[in-house]
Amino acid sequence: MELTEKRIDVERVSRATRALVSAVVICLGLSAAWAAEERPIDVIEDNSFLIEEAYNQEAGVVQHIFNFVYTNDSRNRGWSFSFTQEWPVFSQDHQFSYTIPSYRLMDGTDRVYGVGDILLNYRYQALYESEMLPAFAPTFSLILPTGSRQKGTGNNVVGYQWNLPFSKKVADRLALHANFGLTYLPKVKAPPADTGPSPKESLVSYNVGGSAIVALLPRLHFMLEWVGNFDQDFNDAGKRERLFRSTISPGFRTAIVNEEKLQIVAGAAAPIGLNRRTDNIGAFLYFSVEHDFVSK
Repeated sequence: MELTEKRIDVERVSRATRALVSAVVICLGLSAAWAAEERPIDVIEDNSFLIEEAYNQEAGVVQHIFNFVYTNDSRNRGWSFSFTQEWPVFSQDHQFSYTIPSYRLMDGTDRVYGVGDILLNYRYQALYESEMLPAFAPTFSLILPTGSRQKGTGNNVVGYQWNLPFSKKVADRLALHANFGLTYLPKVKAPPADTGPSPKESLVSYNVGGSAIVALLPRLHFMLEWVGNFDQDFNDAGKRERLFRSTISPGFRTAIVNEEKLQIVAGAAAPIGLNRRTDNIGAFLYFSVEHDFVSK
């Protein structure tokens, strides 16, 4: 009788041991699978609204970006639209893109409508993100005089723009971004003055900004962006003046489609002017399609 009970105990211990070993193996397998998956913050990137992220397009991947801005302010009311297309140049180190803006606004009693100044952009991936270093991708833009200063959509001069974007994913669900930029417009014609012919002056503007993005879910990110613009322009008397505009913008972005060769991201934000010089924008709508254009 005692031998039988001992055999039963040994069998129970053996079964328990096998079950424990099986559970450990399963857990290790699941841990390896989870480790292989992307972090939530990695699922969506290079899809910010007001801030430029420092990530170039991968080789063989093109991105189409549509922005819609609705303004309902005491000074401006109506829609602005822009289309941007980003292409890698041979590798992820180099990227070419262009941006076409257009407007349909009421600026007080004046109508602002038509195509704006088109930007041709080159961005160099100077630093790839690592455990210690942020991503860094300086951008140079050539501003073409395709808009009209008379209609309020451009400056009628060739301009130049530089931007220094930095990006760092500091946790599995958190990314931080920062921008520093300068825009130079040479020999812009001032508004007509009563004292004589309108002079031509160079205008220099600066921009700074930052954002924090939190991945609530892998395909749903909350965004908080801030931009400050030190804009130089002419006042009603034809004199140069510098205005500071500050905007904070809470919003979200979501990956509607997230496949290996196709990603579609949509988002919305509510930019808020923090001083009286800044328009209170009613809504910012974002739509992006990213896909392969060559077989990998």
